[in-house]
Amino acid sequence: MNTEPLQEKPPARIHATAEVSPAAKIGAGSRIWHYVQIREGAELGENCIVGKDVYIDFDVRVGNNVKIQNGAYLYHGLTVEDGVFIGPRAVFTNDVYPRAINPDGTLKGADDWEVGPTRVCYGASIGSGAIVLPNVTIGRFALVAAGAVVTRSVPDHGLVVGVPARLVGYACRCGRRMTPQGNGYFCSVCQWTFHPEELTP
Repeated sequence: MNTEPLQEKPPARIHATAEVSPAAKIGAGSRIWHYVQIREGAELGENCIVGKDVYIDFDVRVGNNVKIQNGAYLYHGLTVEDGVFIGPRAVFTNDVYPRAINPDGTLKGADDWEVGPTRVCYGASIGSGAIVLPNVTIGRFALVAAGAVVTRSVPDHGLVVGVPARLVGYACRCGRRMTPQGNGYFCSVCQWTFHPEELTP
C-alpha cells in the first residue's frame, strides 16, 4: 500500500488585470496573463498558458497543456483538445451567416444566429494570424500555417497554407514538414513514417 502523501497540484495563476468570470473553470497550474478575458461557462484545463489580450468566449472548452499566444480570439462553439498550440492573433469565428441585422432591419440578438462548431484536435498547431471559419475540424497534429484562412476541415497531420487554406503536405508530431516516401511521409528528425490512409474517418 502506498503511504506517500498525494502532492497537491499548483493553483492557477491569474494576473490582476485579467477578467475571469466566476462562472468559468480554470485548471490547476494554468497561467492567465495581462488583460485576458475569459467568459462565463468557459473551461480551461490544467497547465495551460494564456497570453496577453486573449479573449475566450462563453462555453468554450480548452483541454490540458494548451498554449494560447497573445491576442488570440476563441469564440463560442470552439472545442480545443489537449496539447494544442494557438499562435498570436489567431481567430476562431463562429457565425455561419454573419449579419448585424435581421431581414426586417432589426438588430440581431442572441437567438437570431446559428453557431458553427469548430474542433481543434490533440497536438495541432494554429499559426500566427490564421483565421478558422466555423464548421471545421482540424485533425490531430495538423499544422495551419501563419496567415492561412481555414474554410474546410484539415486531416490528421495535414499541413495547410494560403487563402483559402489548401493541403500541401503533412507535418510530423515534432512540427516539421515530412517528405514523401513510398506510400507515406517520413520525418528525418524523428525517424517516423506516417501513412495518410491510416487516418481515422
